[in-house]
Amino acid sequence: MEVLGIDIGGSGIKGATVDTAAGALTRERLRIPTPRPAVPGAVAQAVREIVTHFDWSGPMGVTFPGVVLDGVVRTAANVDRSWIGVSGSDLFGKQAVVLNDADAAGVAEMTFGAGRGRRGVVLVLTFGTGIGSALFVDGVLVPNTEFGHIEIRGKEAEHRASDRVREEKDLSWEKWARRVEEYLRRMRDLLSPTLIVIGGGVSKKAAKFLRYIDLGDTPVVPAVLRNEAGIIGAAMAAAEAARTPVASAGHP
Repeated sequence: MEVLGIDIGGSGIKGATVDTAAGALTRERLRIPTPRPAVPGAVAQAVREIVTHFDWSGPMGVTFPGVVLDGVVRTAANVDRSWIGVSGSDLFGKQAVVLNDADAAGVAEMTFGAGRGRRGVVLVLTFGTGIGSALFVDGVLVPNTEFGHIEIRGKEAEHRASDRVREEKDLSWEKWARRVEEYLRRMRDLLSPTLIVIGGGVSKKAAKFLRYIDLGDTPVVPAVLRNEAGIIGAAMAAAEAARTPVASAGHP
């Protein structure tokens, strides 16, 4: 099934059509810089540009960098706070399925990438403007974990170890990796994962920093789908929703 996937991030909004059975983009992705300020109306306009670019009229999945419950945004750490309380279907249309961005990336990575076939506790972390997290237990997602806000040295982890912090502070890969390792050790001690997958925009540069990270018996590996995972996972969520009939009132 081909579905449009759109991944809203703190710095860019990316979209592409996806073959959800293969977990692959069917057309080259389009990226639009995230508007400043990233208020709902401006972001919705950017999403419409992507929809128009692909001449799309069917179901689509849209990720959001925050907690999303029943399609409604509940937190907005890296975009404008006016998002809180916004209904995704009201903003993007009735055929839009909205979900947390890291959850979408994690589902894609567990289905087609580094987490495929892995049992036990798997933690997928996306490093970009912030730090997103997706937690899986025997392949089942625990949604909206938001582990990027765990406190490290008196600060939220994403304010110390996100890729944005690396760029803003001009940290070397080795120095940044020390911060990432400190964060990963905290997550290991809390969750005892059997695997940690590093995704997000920085995953394509994994060779530059993963060599400096050692968690002993806990393997840390780069995401296979890299920065396309959110797009693919968004499309997968929309495809699943389209396949699941909604029971009419009084007829469960």
